[in-house]
Amino acid sequence: MNTPLTAQQLQPVQATTDLISPAAASALGATLDCSTVFRNGEPLPPMWHWLYFWTPAPQADLGTDGHPQKGGFLPDLGLPRRMAAGGRITFISPLTIGSQAERVSRVTSVEHKEGRSGRLAFVTVEHKINVAGTTAIREEQDIVYRELAQPGQLQPKPTPAPDGAEWERAIAPTEVMLFRYSALTFNGHRIHYDGDYARDVEGYPDLVVHGPLIATLLLDSVARFAPEAMVREYSFKAVRPTFLGNSFSVCGRRANDGKSIDLWAKDHEGWLTMSARAVLA
Repeated sequence: MNTPLTAQQLQPVQATTDLISPAAASALGATLDCSTVFRNGEPLPPMWHWLYFWTPAPQADLGTDGHPQKGGFLPDLGLPRRMAAGGRITFISPLTIGSQAERVSRVTSVEHKEGRSGRLAFVTVEHKINVAGTTAIREEQDIVYRELAQPGQLQPKPTPAPDGAEWERAIAPTEVMLFRYSALTFNGHRIHYDGDYARDVEGYPDLVVHGPLIATLLLDSVARFAPEAMVREYSFKAVRPTFLGNSFSVCGRRANDGKSIDLWAKDHEGWLTMSARAVLA
């Protein structure tokens, strides 16, 4: 059920200016096991804009989950758990390392649903990243809000990952990898670094691998295995959480139309954890 946004939810527009620094890009490259050292004047790889445009909240304004408390820019829907659910991105022109850019963000929709795990809601946030007054990236980010996990709660039936990958890269996540990505994106969500909190409060079996990290690794696989491809649009959807303790794989194949690449991530048991598509320029 779509809920009309109130004036309070529609009004906040968050504008943040940042320098697209080479240090942050080189640090993410190291975290993803890329050997590139970035320098001013070079293009930033697609999706790496998530390193920038922090909106740091004071410690006093954080919730128990490590996120800024809801009710400011993001609405408070009475559902305590929240995670990245997916997104759609259009790359109009590359961000240049060393340039100044501005991100303008606003909440565009709130959708309430009832699932097997209880009440949930999807909040969509629109981002526009502008350089010198011209939009370089347009993005819609979906955030899912959920109730706290209950003992014995039914879990969604897993979906088998597709067959027929043209390439597949296995990744073994570690606490250090999750910490580094949290630090680089200024993500304080405790499910990614506080094992006791992840298990005892949010009901996960172990630390959760960031959905945006998996989405970034999927697009990174295009650069590794199809380096001639120029990505114009990218969409991804989280299907199932990925946890520390086992490897997962990022997979891809060129579509028959020659205009897109199908991407997916799967866990160590072969279950689909994220689906994605890159549309080529």
